[in-house]
Amino acid sequence: MISNLKFQISNSLLVLALLLCQSAPAFSQSSKRLIDYADPFVGTENGGNIVPGAQVPFGFVHVSPDTERPTTAGYNPFENIQGFSQTHVSGTGGASKYGNFLTTPLVGKLRVDNLGSPKAEEAAAPGYYTVRLTRPDVRAELTATRLVAFHRYTFPASKLSHLLIEASSVVQPESGRNAVKNPRPVDCWVRVVAPNRIEGSGNFVGGWNQSPYTIHFSAEFDRPFTAFGTWRDERVEPSTAAASNEGKVGAYATFDTTANRTVLMKVGVSFVSPERARANLLREAPGWDFDAVRRRAEAAWEEALGKIKVEGGTEEQRRIFYTALFHCHYMPHDLSGENAWWDSQEPHYEDFYAIWDTFRTHLPLLTLIQPERQRDMVRSLVDTYVHTGWMPDSRIAGANGMTQGGSNGDVVVADALAKGVKGIDYAKAYEALVKNAEVESARPLYEGRALDEYKRLGYVSMNYPRSVSRTVEYAYDDFCVAQVARMLGKTEESRKYLERSKNWANVWSDETRSARPRFEDGRWLAPFTAAHFYPDRDFSYWDAPFYEGSGYIYGTYVPHDAQGLINKLGGDEKFVEWLDAFFDNPPTREAGFNPGLYNHNNEPNFLAAFLYTHAGRPDRTQERVRRILSTEYMTGRGGLPGNDDSGAMSSWYVWGAVGLYPNAGQPFYYVGSPLFERASIDLGSGRAFVVEARDNSSVNVYVQSATLDGRTLSRAWLKHEEVASGGRLVLQMGPKPSAWGRDERPPSMSGQR
Repeated sequence: MISNLKFQISNSLLVLALLLCQSAPAFSQSSKRLIDYADPFVGTENGGNIVPGAQVPFGFVHVSPDTERPTTAGYNPFENIQGFSQTHVSGTGGASKYGNFLTTPLVGKLRVDNLGSPKAEEAAAPGYYTVRLTRPDVRAELTATRLVAFHRYTFPASKLSHLLIEASSVVQPESGRNAVKNPRPVDCWVRVVAPNRIEGSGNFVGGWNQSPYTIHFSAEFDRPFTAFGTWRDERVEPSTAAASNEGKVGAYATFDTTANRTVLMKVGVSFVSPERARANLLREAPGWDFDAVRRRAEAAWEEALGKIKVEGGTEEQRRIFYTALFHCHYMPHDLSGENAWWDSQEPHYEDFYAIWDTFRTHLPLLTLIQPERQRDMVRSLVDTYVHTGWMPDSRIAGANGMTQGGSNGDVVVADALAKGVKGIDYAKAYEALVKNAEVESARPLYEGRALDEYKRLGYVSMNYPRSVSRTVEYAYDDFCVAQVARMLGKTEESRKYLERSKNWANVWSDETRSARPRFEDGRWLAPFTAAHFYPDRDFSYWDAPFYEGSGYIYGTYVPHDAQGLINKLGGDEKFVEWLDAFFDNPPTREAGFNPGLYNHNNEPNFLAAFLYTHAGRPDRTQERVRRILSTEYMTGRGGLPGNDDSGAMSSWYVWGAVGLYPNAGQPFYYVGSPLFERASIDLGSGRAFVVEARDNSSVNVYVQSATLDGRTLSRAWLKHEEVASGGRLVLQMGPKPSAWGRDERPPSMSGQR
């Protein structure tokens, strides 16, 4: 009894410490670990769809609470907790995936329905989650390795303490007529294989892609059961095995916790087999020291967050920054060694979810701070092309998901090659890019492009959904194909795709001063308003001429040809006026519609603030970026402006706060307005790139002058080689706009008038 009392006291103190850490900046910057700044609950409200549970960087297991009325992350902070499943996607919109092998603690009479419990004393830190379920009065604690979830449950004194494992569980956020989008079980089984071990498998269909996936588990407990059994739907049986084609199926284990109230459970998962799941468990978590596994997870997160170290700024800004950097290491998931879909020795990553979201900011950030990871992710994409015939734009659980726009794996490959990422078969990658650019896809919603009209007319017409957003994205994808061709010495092919990259202009309307839908015969859609946001009453998300946007928003999407857009609008001053109108008219709701001016909660807007620099007005970029950083991101559970989209939203903040911003697919960075006095980016091999902002403050947001490695820098952008080789950028900040950076413009395909 004395040892149990000691455990309860120490456990209570741990929870209290975590709760205090969440609510008050009690420590000075120098006394805190970086992980103490990261808050796993940020983004769990306000549509951020963040998973608050335990994970290691890029680990597949993300063990976390699943609630009633869940989001795609499985977690709704306002609802009862049903249990803790081992797998999740985080920060995504659209239909869900995963939520496998839900584990639920119970006390007293056994039941397998009505499992939801209110919660208390909920707290989390990188690599750790804890909560008390008040209905059974059980403390749950979670930590993880790459492929293993480690659970620790503290029960009340009872001879009837149970743990349930559902083999058929999956996150189902949609209701009503939209429920058809939800993933669902189609063939699941579970069995008790030892006095302290349960294993099983689940086959599921639906979700972000409709393709089936099969996943397996092996769960081991730190002591034998006093009783066990299985269930199907709501029928409990004292049997060792059960299976179900479509309904619920699971197993339960009962423990006597009158003397020892703590039950430990480890769950290994695998896409290959239950035996592989067992092997993963034995390899990654062979012992029963929960706290040691937690410490290893914390150390992995501390190392990841240490890739960028900041000084200065406010406590709140540091919390937002390191939470954002934390989110940037959630996905895609490292499933190397778990490739159940084809035989390959290449690194294997799944759950890119949508490269449409992540190619802009997330993956370029990993190129700098996690270059080996980024190399392996690109190798995985190339390997996927080799074995499936297409390089995906969206992928999860072994199959391609829905493609929102272009074939943006093209941008990812171009970004890696342009920035000198080594160890990738770029010849094979180029082969995949050429297929994207030349071969009509039989399933353009899932891979490749719809090319017939694009190649024949130079644009995609209203005959196809998402016609305008596809056109401008295809044009930039072609530019990236051209860059890869050029760097591989394919001069003629490079010229061809460079010419095709001008197709963005074929959906530019001088009349509306925006991108605009066209019919096959060349007529413009009329009536048409540039600010009108789609979807609307007439068009769904997937059927509208713009995917989640407007003509104004997609008019800004010319990453390779900002000067061409400036020329279309009549020069620098008129372009600045056009961008000012975009930013100075915030979104409103009229009759349920968003008019589609700048709205930071979606990726097509991301580059817009930096386009001012192409017109010789980096000061406008500086003030816009500072405003976005200060108004769109916060501490607290509602701290993200929308879906985190697999780290895309968070990585925008990381870039903006550091004072740089990538133009994905091209080897340069815009210089913005840093939040911190100093940011040091660890580039590996003893190299670092440091950004210093002297006299920085909430008022001094404008760059007055700059030096790079002690030499005067007069341009508001940097070459990748200048950053990647390490060095020091020093910005002198001030309260008023200056003429700094106005003359030497960033690269653009078109020349000035």
